[in-house]
Amino acid sequence: MALDILFQTIDWNTIPKTKHKGEQGIAYWQTAQYNGLRIRIVKYSSGYIADHWCKKGHIVHCLEGEFVSEMENGEYFKLTKGMTYVVSDDLSSHRSVTNKGVKLLIIDGDFLMSSKS
Repeated sequence: MALDILFQTIDWNTIPKTKHKGEQGIAYWQTAQYNGLRIRIVKYSSGYIADHWCKKGHIVHCLEGEFVSEMENGEYFKLTKGMTYVVSDDLSSHRSVTNKGVKLLIIDGDFLMSSKS
């Protein structure tokens, strides 16, 4: 699927934050939304645990801090500043957990649709 997005810059300082409660803690999202593409800067507070298991595909890059991506099957992956994970839709059931807080760049959209979907 092709996306037609003209060249542009994103000044994250001008994008409002939205608040999302986790099972524990708070997530603050700044979102740039395009047709079939979402780009977010997300900050999780200390002690954050996501309130659901997510099956959506993402590209998640850790900008500051560290977090654990827990898999519903019991596996977990610790990511620190400079690390990235990538997964397509419906290929894992995952959630984010952080003890000290973290700042992430998260990209998702139609291009991550699994061939199994």
